[in-house]
Amino acid sequence: MRPAIAATLMLMLVSGCAASGSRTVVEGAGPDELLKLRGGPGLDYNVILGLPDGTRLLRRNCVTEVGQLWCRVSLADAPGITGYVSEDYLSDR
Repeated sequence: MRPAIAATLMLMLVSGCAASGSRTVVEGAGPDELLKLRGGPGLDYNVILGLPDGTRLLRRNCVTEVGQLWCRVSLADAPGITGYVSEDYLSDR
């Protein structure tokens, strides 16, 4: 019974993020700011690059780290560039 509970909890966590490989865009960073694409899910990871509002991304999986939802993403126009961003700045428009 415990493996079933663990599987259910994992599905609930993953379902908090859009389906794997879904398209999304950066929104809410601000006109003069960039969303930081990081090497891992959290503020302690190195910044890979900055993403302006409107950047098209492919959202992979999401994880919760210290109460914050972080999504693994890749650039839609350069899928080899991947990292993590805060889910707060992603929009499925």
